[in-house]
Amino acid sequence: MKKLELHWQILIGMVLGVILGFIMTAVEGQGFVMNWIEPIGKIFVKLLKLIAVPLILASLIKGISDLKDISKFKNMGLRTIVVYILTTVIAITIGLGLVNTLKPGNGITQETVTMLKEKYSTSDKAKTILTNAQQQKEAGPLQFLVDMVPDNAVFAMSNNKLMLQVIVFAILLGICLLLIPEEQAKPLKNFFDSLNEVVLKMVDLIMLTAPYAVFALLATVVVSADDPKILLALLKYAGVVVLGLLLMICFYLILISVYAKKSPLWFISQISPAQLLAFSTSSSAAALPVTMERVEEHVGVDTEVASFVLPVGATINMDGTSLYQGVAAVFIMQVLWPEGLVFSNQLMIILTALLASIGSAAVPGAGMVMLVIVLESIGFPSDLLPIALALIFAVDRPLDMCRTTVNVTGDATVSTIIAKSLGKLGEPHVKNWDDNYPVKK
Repeated sequence: MKKLELHWQILIGMVLGVILGFIMTAVEGQGFVMNWIEPIGKIFVKLLKLIAVPLILASLIKGISDLKDISKFKNMGLRTIVVYILTTVIAITIGLGLVNTLKPGNGITQETVTMLKEKYSTSDKAKTILTNAQQQKEAGPLQFLVDMVPDNAVFAMSNNKLMLQVIVFAILLGICLLLIPEEQAKPLKNFFDSLNEVVLKMVDLIMLTAPYAVFALLATVVVSADDPKILLALLKYAGVVVLGLLLMICFYLILISVYAKKSPLWFISQISPAQLLAFSTSSSAAALPVTMERVEEHVGVDTEVASFVLPVGATINMDGTSLYQGVAAVFIMQVLWPEGLVFSNQLMIILTALLASIGSAAVPGAGMVMLVIVLESIGFPSDLLPIALALIFAVDRPLDMCRTTVNVTGDATVSTIIAKSLGKLGEPHVKNWDDNYPVKK
């Protein structure tokens, strides 16, 4: 009997997890899920985060040192940044266009606002988000550049939130390997080449448990969901966000078809395990090792392109999150501050969401901090900020899952586009976890 492909296995695990979650909610068995099911998902996410930094370090240094010519790195880096900025602007514009056309805020009653305010506006989560946003706002305009540069490489590697610092260190190390004599660079280059292969093999092994892990993750999400009545009240707003995210994926697939000359359905099938993991974990950083493995081995993007474009994308390319911020900001204004709905404010939303996405961490919940910064940039009344957050808290987790999926899809698309433009898009070369097992004598 033919074994199901990985993305089908993961999808089945997700569906069964949702079913279990609803059953356990109905019989009030949430405690069982939290105590016995949730840890499986947590272990899986920890394993993915465990290998993220070694993979970025090894693959980025290997990719840059393989270029042989430093001018090639400059060319690839410039194209990557430009394309990421363009896709982010397009994402925000799509979000603003939809929310201004469909006006989801007009359907929210004062009774719903009061209910959400009572439940969320004084929560510890709201206070934490406002505090983090205030700290980020008080930093200087170039603080994000300062934060990119590590003062201790080992410390940067110990914290997944400092991924951008690891990338800067890896780029610097890779460039220096190009600038010293080849015979002196070879031992270190061989070490990182070997480390890259080992970590990719670890990805293969970890992915064997992916169907079981997403089962646990989705069951946990369902049993910890909010009151269904609140979710229904915000259904129109959530629907606008999801519609925008779907349109963004359609835009990516048009790029893949027109520019990369690849079948959109084929492309989606190749990267779908990374998309499903991004959806389950709400973290593009956690999904990064899988995204890199799928793009390199299953799409055919050259290692030197994928190893640079994807880690950079996981930290600065937040198309799904930026689209969500555009929708959320205007939705909040429609409900709480209709006088702020002027054209100049919407232009400011585009600019601020673009800049905020560059310094955003690739972890769950970072989008909410960015949203506060976006709202404050347009003069949104500070006394209404807790209520604004309360207005969208109930559906933030499911929307976070959706927008993270778009973030990862965008990273994979841009890496394919950049590879095509550089002549680095070849045939897939799939490696299985047991290719060298048992070892042949």
